Amino acid sequence: MKRENLIAQIRQKESFLCIGLDTDPSKIPTSLGKGPEAILAFNRAIIDATRDLCVSYKINTAFYEAMGSSGWNILEQTASLIPDSHLRIADAKRGDIGNTTRQYAKAFFENMDFDAVTLHPYMGKDSIEPFLNYTDKWAIILALTSNISADDFETLELKQHEGRLYEQVIRLSSSWGNSSNTMFVTGATRAEELQKIRKIVPDHFLLVPGVGEQGGSLEDVWKYGNNKDCGLLVNVSRAIIYAGNGIDFAEKARSAALGYQSAMKLLLQHND
Repeated sequence: MKRENLIAQIRQKESFLCIGLDTDPSKIPTSLGKGPEAILAFNRAIIDATRDLCVSYKINTAFYEAMGSSGWNILEQTASLIPDSHLRIADAKRGDIGNTTRQYAKAFFENMDFDAVTLHPYMGKDSIEPFLNYTDKWAIILALTSNISADDFETLELKQHEGRLYEQVIRLSSSWGNSSNTMFVTGATRAEELQKIRKIVPDHFLLVPGVGEQGGSLEDVWKYGNNKDCGLLVNVSRAIIYAGNGIDFAEKARSAALGYQSAMKLLLQHND
């Protein structure tokens, strides 16, 4: 997906919502039954109920990989259900080099036609570059995450560089691509850090998890992280897809998504 198409979707829908399809078989409504068909039916219902309220869907591949070959089949079918107008994100958190990373890029960009993949930059440019060789595809690089133990590494002060490790990751990796093929994962629970991040990458999009069940503030994310093109994709997973567990689960999910979209609409209008 081209950057301008993503921006157009944000403006048209007055939303920068990304919905995470982290589908746990133990949490889907019992009315759907069990097994692969039940999971696919759940995903289809969520997408149909929310597609006009969001601009992206993020599929956490771990929930599907855990089911073996049947899970990969559900993953591929779910990806095909997402409209072409939406940014399809494979939240796979891959990070390797050489032939291995080229195969990862081929798997997600060619075989499954995702628009973006989340990536670990720990091994350096070699682990990211093969993904950047694809036209109109995105590398989403982990930078500052929401988990508590992120401080083990990400916020370490660097003696040889100004600032902390995550800042150097963003500073250096932003030069490998550009604002049309590179994004950064920045957690909502550390919203004030977005001010520093915006000084390093003023034009890049940021994928921001942590709003909803993890307690991050949408308003703070907007306050510290938006730019002239919005520049944000705020991901919400559990708070939307598990908003209800009865036969009306899709309607409950839509209602939850509408709440986020309405709040985003006000923020976008204020920015104008």
